[in-house]
Amino acid sequence: MKNHLVITVIADDRPGIVERLAEIITSHQGNWLESSLSRLAGKFAGIVSITLADDQLAVLQAAFKQLAKEGIRITTEVAAETTSDTLPITGTPLLLTLTGNDRPGIVQEISARLARLKVNVEELQTYCESAPMTGELLFNLRASLTLPATLARNQVQDSLEDLSNDLVVEIEDQEY
Repeated sequence: MKNHLVITVIADDRPGIVERLAEIITSHQGNWLESSLSRLAGKFAGIVSITLADDQLAVLQAAFKQLAKEGIRITTEVAAETTSDTLPITGTPLLLTLTGNDRPGIVQEISARLARLKVNVEELQTYCESAPMTGELLFNLRASLTLPATLARNQVQDSLEDLSNDLVVEIEDQEY
């Protein structure tokens, strides 16, 4: 039987981290399925989804613990078998882009509105950049969303635009 694992990794950023992780997964006959890896504030962080035979799980986890000596911290979670509870959420897939003046709490405000509307956030990316004319920080968000069948995209847009008059909100269709 195969295990489906979700792995998180964090380390001080430097060349070779992905190679070490891939080397260990491969040497234990694991199959790298999906990943999202990034450099954030001088750290390398990411999540990886793999499959692995039952008899390799304990030895793989032991090998990951050894990476701590190299400054690479890894955690693993065995994912649930696919059931009706773990199947992807159905609904309307949309892409949200949002720009506004940066301020503490902006992600919480946006995510609270989406949660209240029962919108599922599938993927989220944020970054800040200097505004062209003023040099003040602009907050940028890009997210893949799934709207419930009972919710229209204009309801999401109106709710997010209602947070602040400086937010530019765009919602468009997204193909999976």
